[in-house]
Amino acid sequence: MGKGWWLERLHVSRRRRAGILDAETNAARWINGESDQFPGLVLDQYAETLVLKLYSAIWFSRLDEMISLINEDFRPERLVLRLSRNIQAAAVRIGIADPSVLIGAPPAGPVIFLETGLRFEADVLKGQKTGFFLDQRENRRLVGSLSSGKDVLNAFSFSGGFSLYAARAGARSVTDIDISAHALESSRRNFGLNPEATAKRTHRLIQADVFEWLQQRRAEKYDLVVLDPPSLAKRAADRAASLKAYANLASSGVDLVRPGGIVVCCSCSAHIRSAQFFETVQNAASRSGRKITVLQTTREPADHHAAFPEAEYLKAIYLKIQ
Repeated sequence: MGKGWWLERLHVSRRRRAGILDAETNAARWINGESDQFPGLVLDQYAETLVLKLYSAIWFSRLDEMISLINEDFRPERLVLRLSRNIQAAAVRIGIADPSVLIGAPPAGPVIFLETGLRFEADVLKGQKTGFFLDQRENRRLVGSLSSGKDVLNAFSFSGGFSLYAARAGARSVTDIDISAHALESSRRNFGLNPEATAKRTHRLIQADVFEWLQQRRAEKYDLVVLDPPSLAKRAADRAASLKAYANLASSGVDLVRPGGIVVCCSCSAHIRSAQFFETVQNAASRSGRKITVLQTTREPADHHAAFPEAEYLKAIYLKIQ
């Protein structure tokens, strides 16, 4: 398999994502590993910066070839290399550093990109994944469409993506909860990047363990609760415990929402099948005794498509609570 073969695979991948980028969105995933026939390799774009992330050391011998291919096809201002933890030691032994800037100059700070007209920062050198969670773009848009006039709780808020969409849409208030002070500061900076969208919106930041905070059953209530935890099932052996945790989260979300409000439950755990997750969440919510209506379920967006069942990981369910 020479460069021409890989170039054709890249062209197929790019055609699959036609229409995702526009004047208001300049960030997307161009290669999604095995689903695009590039096993163990991801390529994301943030404005004029591309981030190549490798999950397998098998790519080390082809790295120069991939750099040439990407440069020829994208002509990026900058190409950054990131490595998964499991291959970093092997990389050091052959002189490959994580992170590395392969093309262009190192960024002076986070890269600023657009998503649906909102400005976000991506820490492409040291941030989680490749710097941002691009896969939740469509869910962020949906949450925004449901947020006007509402008090919104964004649990496991990370850098505040759901919150920023809600604020722009006219939410009465937005509350971010995350255990990481670094994540909350990123949310604060993202709000600062969009003053025209967030002016006069109440934005609270709470640093806490979300599971513990929810267990306290605080008196305040919300109209829209987003529960988007990190992966709770990193291995198949974690499945039972993670399903119990998802059920507890759903139950807590129902307790916090006002009548007529909405709870959004998300999972990025590949070891939990979508049908199992949706059933677990619905059953937990129904045990509250309140009337539960499923408004919508969602899966991976087009640029994170899953070409086979084992690649499926992202799912979300929207529940209206009476």
